[in-house]
Amino acid sequence: MGYHLPKTNFCHQWWQNWSGGSVNEIEKSKVRELAGEIERLINERQYKALKQMTAGTVDLYWSIGGMICDRQEKEGWGKSVVEGLAEELQRKFPGAQGYSARNLWRMRNFYVTYRENEKLPPLVAEISWSCNVVVMEKCKDDLEREFYLKMAARY
Repeated sequence: MGYHLPKTNFCHQWWQNWSGGSVNEIEKSKVRELAGEIERLINERQYKALKQMTAGTVDLYWSIGGMICDRQEKEGWGKSVVEGLAEELQRKFPGAQGYSARNLWRMRNFYVTYRENEKLPPLVAEISWSCNVVVMEKCKDDLEREFYLKMAARY
């Protein structure tokens, strides 16, 4: 005596009964409402992840700038050494952007510009690297930098 499956699709019938019917029977406004909540959650998390990535990049560049500055002070590194470092980093991270000699000098200058001011380093972590470069290169003093860093973080 064997078990025989019913001629109708059992799983489909079970799902229809369990779920209360097809999606067409569910109130569309409730589906849209839930979709809107999920959309807001996704947007919030993506924004949070972007802010963390931005802060991480700025922190990485701060550290690289500090390492270059330290080597310059201890070993007298100059332009040719930083250019060689850029080539080596580009070889180690093919396709990655941000490790040109020009950007390594910016990292070093970034570190030198902000290392002695306790108020500014927390502000630089709130904005992108490109905004930091503009503020660092265009502003003449720490007071002006503080103003523009706060404004950039707001918007």
